Amino acid sequence: MQIFPESVRKLWNEWELRLMVLLSLLLQVVLIIFSNRRKYTVTPWIRILVWSAYLSADWVATVSLGTLSNSQGDSEGKLLDPNYTLMAFWAPFLLLHLGGPDTITAYSLEDNELWLRHLLGLVVQVGVAFYVFLRSWAGTRLTFLSIPMLVAGIIKYGERTWVLRSASKNHFRDSLLPVPDPGPDYADFMNGYSSWKDERQVDRTGREIGEKPLPSTVGDGITVPSRNYIDKAYFLFKNQFKHLYADLILSLDDQKTSEGIIRYMSSEDAFKVAEMELNFMYDVLYTKATVIYSLLGILLRSTSFSFTISTLAAFHFFIDKHEFSNIDIDITYLLLFGAIFLEVYALTKLILSDWSIVWLSSKKNSLTDSIYRAITSFRSVITSDKGWSRRMAQNNLIDSCLRDKTKFNQVPRFFDMNKFLERYWYMTWEKVDDMKEPIFSLLLEMTNDVRDLRSLLKHRGDYVITKRGFIETLGWSIVDVEFDHSILLWHIATDLCSYSDDDPNPKSRCKISKCLSEYMLYLLVMCPFMLPKGIGEFRFRDTCSETKRFFQQRSESISNRNEACRLLLEVDTEVEPREVKGDKSKSVLFEACRLAKELKSQNMEMGEKWMMVSHVWVEMLCHAASHCGWIQHGQQLRRGGELLTHVCLLMSHLGLTEQFQILEGENIPKTIPKPPLFTRRRAAHSCLPSYVTPRFNRAIPNIGR
Repeated sequence: MQIFPESVRKLWNEWELRLMVLLSLLLQVVLIIFSNRRKYTVTPWIRILVWSAYLSADWVATVSLGTLSNSQGDSEGKLLDPNYTLMAFWAPFLLLHLGGPDTITAYSLEDNELWLRHLLGLVVQVGVAFYVFLRSWAGTRLTFLSIPMLVAGIIKYGERTWVLRSASKNHFRDSLLPVPDPGPDYADFMNGYSSWKDERQVDRTGREIGEKPLPSTVGDGITVPSRNYIDKAYFLFKNQFKHLYADLILSLDDQKTSEGIIRYMSSEDAFKVAEMELNFMYDVLYTKATVIYSLLGILLRSTSFSFTISTLAAFHFFIDKHEFSNIDIDITYLLLFGAIFLEVYALTKLILSDWSIVWLSSKKNSLTDSIYRAITSFRSVITSDKGWSRRMAQNNLIDSCLRDKTKFNQVPRFFDMNKFLERYWYMTWEKVDDMKEPIFSLLLEMTNDVRDLRSLLKHRGDYVITKRGFIETLGWSIVDVEFDHSILLWHIATDLCSYSDDDPNPKSRCKISKCLSEYMLYLLVMCPFMLPKGIGEFRFRDTCSETKRFFQQRSESISNRNEACRLLLEVDTEVEPREVKGDKSKSVLFEACRLAKELKSQNMEMGEKWMMVSHVWVEMLCHAASHCGWIQHGQQLRRGGELLTHVCLLMSHLGLTEQFQILEGENIPKTIPKPPLFTRRRAAHSCLPSYVTPRFNRAIPNIGR
C-alpha cells in the first residue's frame, strides 16, 4: 500500500539531505548561543531548549552522514554528476557538527561517563565521512577542498571526545593524584647511620662534634595571588576545589591557606569568590575548557579555523559555480559561513572568559595590563557577570495545600505530568543577597569554636539553641528526630509564627527565616538527593494530606492564609500527636503546631526570637551542605546553581570539612639522633626527591667529602 503519493516521495528524496544538513547547522547555532545561559538562569524553557537541541544535534548529524553515504556511489554515472560531488563536500561539515560547540560538550555528568561511546562514534563517523570522500573522488578542485575540512572536522570531534574523557569521574580524579612518594630510602639511611655510630668522632674534652640542624626539605610556601578576586578564585579552584570535588584528602596546610584567603573577606566577596570557582568547575565539567584553554588547544583551534577560512576563500575564488545548482551553492556557503561563525563566536567567548582574565593578570606588564582593562570593560557591557542564577527556589507547604489545584486534574497522567506541573506551578524564587551575611557570620563563628570537627558537622540547629539555653524545651524538634522530620517541623512552625510577626523588610530576620525555611523544603521535595537519606518524601506526602483534610473540613471559615494559620494554632496540642496517631502516618502537622506554640511562649523579644530561628535555619543549611556529595553539587551547576553548593564550598575553604586530614612532616624524624653534617649530606642527598636536591645543595656548605 502506497501511503504517500509518488510526487511527495520524490520531493522528500530530493530535499531530505539538504534539510537535514541545514537543521544540523541550526542546532549548532542554538547550542552555542543558549547552552551557556543555563548556568545562570532558572528559566525552564532554556533547559528544555538546550536539552532538545543537544539530543537532536548528534542524531541529525549522524542520520545526515548515513543518508549521504547511502546515496553516494550507487552507479558510475553519479561520479559525473557535479551535484553529487558538491553534496559529498558536506560530509566534513557534519563531522564539525558532531564535534559540537565549545560551550557544551555534556548536558549532564552522565554524558562524561559515556566517553567510550563517543570514542566509538568518532571512529565510525570518521570512517563514514572518509568513505563518502573516497567514493566521491573525482580529482577535481572541490574534492581536494574536502581534505582541509575533513581534518578540521576530525579535530573538533576529537576535542569533544577528549574533553568527555577528561571530565569523567575516574580520569578527573586520576589527573589530580600526585606522583607516588616512597619517602627517603630507609635502608640507605640506616647504612649511613650505622657507619656514623661506628666511626663517630669526639673532641679532646670527650664531647661529640657539634652539628647544625638539617635544613627543612619542605618546599617553599605557595604564593597566593592578590591582584583581584578572580585570581584568588582560580588559585583556590586549581589547588583545592578540584581536589575536593574529586573526594581527595588535602593537607592541613592547604586548609590554613584557604582559610587565610576567605576568612577576612566580607560576606559578599566570599560568596563572589565561591561563585567564580564554581564557574571554573562548570567549564571543566560541561564545556571544552580543558582543551581550548591550553597551548595544544590554541594550536588545534588555529589549525581548524585557518583551514575553514582557506576553504571558504578557495571555494569562492577557484570553484566554478555554474555547473552546480543554485540551492546547493547557497547551502554550501551557509555551511562555510556557519562554521566560521561558530569559530568566531567561540573565539570571542574565549577572549572574554574568566580563564583569559586569569592568564592576563598573571602577566604583569604594561601591554597585558592595557589588554586586561580593555577586556574587563568590554565584557562588563556585553556579557553577564553572573556565574549562577543568584536565586533560591521557594516551596511553601501551607500555601500549596490552600491553593486550588483542580486545573491539574484534567492533565493526562502520562508519565505523571500532572504531579510534575503541580510541583513547579507554585514554586517561586527569591534572591540570595540578604542570606549571605547571616550565613557567612555563622560559618565564621563555627570556625572560632572548633573543638571536635566531627561533632560540629553533626549539628543541625542544636548548636544555636544550646548556646541560647533552649535545648531542653526545643531540643526534641532537632536532636530527637531525623533531619527531614526536623525540616518539616521547623518549616511549618516558622510559617505559623511569621503570619503575625511578618516584617515587610526583606533584610529582617523574619524574612530571612522564611526564605531559608522554604528553600530547605524545596530541597526536601525537589532535590532529596542533596539531603541526608531519610523518609522525607513520605513525611511530606502524609503531612500535605492531613493539612488538606484540615483545610477542607474548615473551608467555610478559611478566607485567606492568615485565617488558616490561626485555626492551626488554635488546635489543642496538650497530648503529643504521635500518641494519638501512632506510627502508621508520618504526618508532622500538629507536632509543628506544638513547636510553633513553644516558640511563641518563650520569654524572648520578637527580634531575638527571629534571630535564633534564622540561626537554626542557617545551621540546618550548613548541615545539609556538608552531607551532600560533590557529584550532586556538580549536577546542579547546569540548572542555575544552588545556594547549598556555595555554602558547602565556603565551609570547605574555612576548614569545616573532613577532607583536610594529611599532616606534612619532615623526611627525617626528629626522634632519633642525627648523624654529622657530612654523613647526613651523603645519605639524604641520595634519597631526597629531585625537586628538593638543588635547594638542599644550596642550603649546605660544600664541605669535604
